[in-house]
Amino acid sequence: MENFLLTAQERAQVDRLVDDVLADWTSWDPLRFAEQAGSVAHGLPLRLRRFLADVRAAEADVALVSGLPVDPALAPTPAGWDMAAKNGAGRREELVLLLVGAVLGEPFGWANQQDGRLVHDVVPTPGMERSLTSASSTEPLTLHTEDVFHPFRCDYVSLFCLRNPDEVGTTITRFDALDFPGELREALSEESFRFYPDDSHTGEILNVVDGGGLAGRRSTVGPVVFGPAERSYLRFDRDFMTADQEAGRAAEAITVMHGLLCEAVERIVLRPGEAIFVDNYRIVHGREPFSARYDGNDRWLKRLNLIRDVRRIYAGSGARSRIIT
Repeated sequence: MENFLLTAQERAQVDRLVDDVLADWTSWDPLRFAEQAGSVAHGLPLRLRRFLADVRAAEADVALVSGLPVDPALAPTPAGWDMAAKNGAGRREELVLLLVGAVLGEPFGWANQQDGRLVHDVVPTPGMERSLTSASSTEPLTLHTEDVFHPFRCDYVSLFCLRNPDEVGTTITRFDALDFPGELREALSEESFRFYPDDSHTGEILNVVDGGGLAGRRSTVGPVVFGPAERSYLRFDRDFMTADQEAGRAAEAITVMHGLLCEAVERIVLRPGEAIFVDNYRIVHGREPFSARYDGNDRWLKRLNLIRDVRRIYAGSGARSRIIT
């Protein structure tokens, strides 16, 4: 993992930049600001910008930036992303993630996730403890590719920690940590797998029909392993993928692959002021289970999707919008 620690002077520089941006916005709008985030990000410390540029150029699997500013008067952890949206909680930290993330890629979002918000709040939510979403707590989030079903899924998943007193672990497995038998790699490279939207997506994109379940959702078909043989990419989400019924070895390949990913898992505990950037084509990620207290002190992250070329979205959707509809 590539690591970067800001000095006290650099952290103060980021704080001043955030102050300047918010002073210019009488009504904060992350989606409109995203259009200028890349140019404003030139005001970040030069050493940080060089580090992130190197991460992007080298296609580093995962990068951790520590020492970013978190408001000492941070609001209590909201009991759900909708409460954070209503109250504007963590606005400064939202802007920090937009600025730092814009050095790596272009921010974008989904119309059917968190009401089309660009920056998401990842918090435990009452009643969602066992869901297959980031609002869960007692149920682990299994290792997965973010938005595995979509051709415009992000290049980087970024998570900025505001609060994590219980040291809940983020889990990752790197593609390069896996030892593939030849037959398994061959099976995973076939167009024998169907990928579905996960439960964080709502509305029409699910297109649920009678019977429900994954079979009622829109889906895409493709391989698990793809790209250059010497440095391949993967997409995988055991909970939201199935094998083609006519591909006899595909179902077994999913089971074996999941076992390999779990055997090679690494645990990262994010602390306040730390932002992690995970290559969504080279790493699968998840989260450990934990017990939420709903007392304002639970784990709280900001999440942002980044794509290396936003024109892929514009060209594919036919609209110049960072929110995929």
